[in-house]
Amino acid sequence: MPDCGPGRAGMVWVPAGTFLMGSDHHYAEEAPAHKVSVPGFWIDTHVVTNAEFKRFVDATGHVTLAERPANPEDYPGADPSMLVPSSVVFRKTAGPVDMRNTHNWWTYVPGADWRHPRGPGSSLQGLWKHPVVHVGFEDAEAYARWVGKELPTEAEWEYAARGGLEGKQYCWGDEFAPSGKLMANTWQGEFPWQNLMQDGYEGTSPVGAFPRNGFGLYDMAGNVWQWTTDWYQEHGKIAYACCTLDNPRGGPPEESWDPRTPQTRIPRRVMKGGSHLCAPNYCHRYRPAARMAQPIDTATSHLGFRCIVR
Repeated sequence: MPDCGPGRAGMVWVPAGTFLMGSDHHYAEEAPAHKVSVPGFWIDTHVVTNAEFKRFVDATGHVTLAERPANPEDYPGADPSMLVPSSVVFRKTAGPVDMRNTHNWWTYVPGADWRHPRGPGSSLQGLWKHPVVHVGFEDAEAYARWVGKELPTEAEWEYAARGGLEGKQYCWGDEFAPSGKLMANTWQGEFPWQNLMQDGYEGTSPVGAFPRNGFGLYDMAGNVWQWTTDWYQEHGKIAYACCTLDNPRGGPPEESWDPRTPQTRIPRRVMKGGSHLCAPNYCHRYRPAARMAQPIDTATSHLGFRCIVR
């Protein structure tokens, strides 16, 4: 193991290795499972907290994506009221809704940002040890540069999340709640209206509230999704997916656009890990193999990040 020198406090060493990335048994975007090798690296034991992000902002004056108005040229024909500083916030519904329409629980909230996670009038009181949210990819990257680190690739992140377990469904094994113990901050009940809070949390939880994985990492499942550096592409489009890939870095940005919105060509990065909003009836993505495409122009109330050092 390399020396734990300056800048390695709060990190653990993940040794080089080869693993089976993805899954053939869940969502289509995770298939096909394929062998990947990665070099060793240091990784933060937990996601970046509000307290840590505040130190960065205080030192640099950084203004996050959600705190700036959007460029109208990027959104032809958009309602100007949607281009003001804002972010995407989850709103629990009063009862069952059409699950095909995500606008039933996601809404753009002017004035929502990392300091005001639920919108204007909200604050970080009691949330300093919770993950910072409402950060765009460029914000996460800026923080990483400031602390002398980088953001992980999808392969690095998934390898770390597996904690040395090969082919297991979860970061801790194949049983969701071994001996009845909840291992991650996820949604219990019927999403998006019934949150039973059996894990003790309605929203995000403080880092370290749930058990570490085999590499000593917290929150590699649930709590908040996490940015990676990879441009999104389907696993089936990876060249030579039949063979072991050496330290893959994702596809080209122009192939990451959402085909459902051809008029708005916003590149998308891969986010990993699931969040406190993932539920069996809607989003069974609190697993290492799970992945979703996130537009780089969008920050949300359930997306954060952690850093690595190569």
